[in-house]
Amino acid sequence: MRDAKLHAGIPIEPVYGPGHLAGVDIERDIGRPGEYPYTRGIHKHMYRDRLWTMRQYIGFGTPAETNARFKYLMAHGQDALNVAFDLPTQLGLDSDDRRAEGEVGRVGMAIDTLADMEEAFGGIPLDRVSVSLTINSMAAPITAMYYAVAEQQGAAAEKVVTTPQNDILKEFVARGTWVYPVDPSLRLVGDLIEYSAKHYPRSNPVSVCGYHIREAGCTTAQEMAYGLAIAAAYIDMMITRGMDVDDFAPRVSFNFTCWGKIFEEVAKFRAGRRLYARMVRERFGARNPRSWMFRSLIGGGGSSFVPQEPENNIVRGAYIALAAALSGAQTMALPTYDEAYTIPSAKAQLIALRTMQICAEESGVTDTADPLGGSYYVEAITTEMERVILEEIAQVDRMGGIVEAVKTGAIQAEVARQAYLFEQKLASGEIKKVGVNWYVGDRPAAADPAVELYRFDQTVADAQVAKLAKVRAQRDNGAVAAALRRLTDAARGTANLMPPILEAVKAYATLGEIAQAMKDVFGEHKEPVKFVR
Repeated sequence: MRDAKLHAGIPIEPVYGPGHLAGVDIERDIGRPGEYPYTRGIHKHMYRDRLWTMRQYIGFGTPAETNARFKYLMAHGQDALNVAFDLPTQLGLDSDDRRAEGEVGRVGMAIDTLADMEEAFGGIPLDRVSVSLTINSMAAPITAMYYAVAEQQGAAAEKVVTTPQNDILKEFVARGTWVYPVDPSLRLVGDLIEYSAKHYPRSNPVSVCGYHIREAGCTTAQEMAYGLAIAAAYIDMMITRGMDVDDFAPRVSFNFTCWGKIFEEVAKFRAGRRLYARMVRERFGARNPRSWMFRSLIGGGGSSFVPQEPENNIVRGAYIALAAALSGAQTMALPTYDEAYTIPSAKAQLIALRTMQICAEESGVTDTADPLGGSYYVEAITTEMERVILEEIAQVDRMGGIVEAVKTGAIQAEVARQAYLFEQKLASGEIKKVGVNWYVGDRPAAADPAVELYRFDQTVADAQVAKLAKVRAQRDNGAVAAALRRLTDAARGTANLMPPILEAVKAYATLGEIAQAMKDVFGEHKEPVKFVR
């Protein structure tokens, strides 16, 4: 009989029974859906009352092109948006910056000024459509642009629902689209949380994102552990700033990945909800039950899809959707079958959307809350997953806490180590990937005719640069200069930076100008590099 274990390293036994639940208190540890500690989900009837939102990741080229794709998917039943920005935008570079050459509009939508955001959301009512903004180091100015467009539309602030990712610690760990050093970066995270809590009460001003850390190579247990540690750091920061935990914690959200072993993912989320609820109530003293809720976008990681036999990725996507639903997702997003090759085509995005819709409407997974609740196997590995997550959190504490571990590079080194170990297991076949290292076909991946490749068009970048030049020529440059000076002055102090950022945005200052105004005070981050065996 072959051995089996979860990716988190937990051994799997051939059969589970009542004895595996010894020590589990059903009421205390599992409870009921919609009740503390939310192991079984954060809503009483889950999808019987409210289906997850379907939020495909969209954005490429110019704002006009992205707006057209928004409307295409919404016409086919997508009920929320998840916006991708190009690399220059994520790094606070204007499209005409020499460092942006070759990257404008390539892996997301290019945004230079408020005029671009106006075009991106033209015809989309921001008081009725929920929008996620996958932006981090530039979350403050990009969200300011979004708020400005909502204001132009006449949308009531209490009806605007947006989720800027705004998780800079994850950027330092996994993605690298940081700009400023750690401490001023955290200040900007806090400024957006504080401003949004006061002025846009339905916004979710930080989405703690274990997703990208997992994509960078960590284990399932580490993904949840690092996510919870990051959430704790932000909550602690806001309390230190003088905010009551219940004034902002109900709007903290999460973004986690879901691929690999279905039941391991379910156990990860069950354990994570339980640990988060206990942490926020017991450690931080939150009294509002909504503060205890772990609200999550659950999406498949693009790294789980492969170029070999790309149609198989459609099947992988269906299993991811099933796992996300069984895990209790509030929002779902799937990678597209062509993701290992290219920017998703309209056809591929529609297939991913239809996959979620089929899961919701045809599979029966939405008929009852937490259909896996009480499973000997699921409850046993949930308990084990909780234990391993806590061990990983303790390891972070031994590093000095998540912020210090980021500053020293210790967390980054551990994630890199795990990525190397994972690739070794793929290469050896210990982790099986059909069509890659198991049941390998003879069709070369590099020339698969089933995939429509996205071709980068330099004229797109040229058009974006021309539009930027036009905005610069037509705006009141005196007002822009004055707004940028006020932003730089504010950055030298301790006041919330959102008001001067909004002033600069409304004057049509460019994203690069706004970023530079703060860079003049904060400087730039230098990444620590550690090598581990």
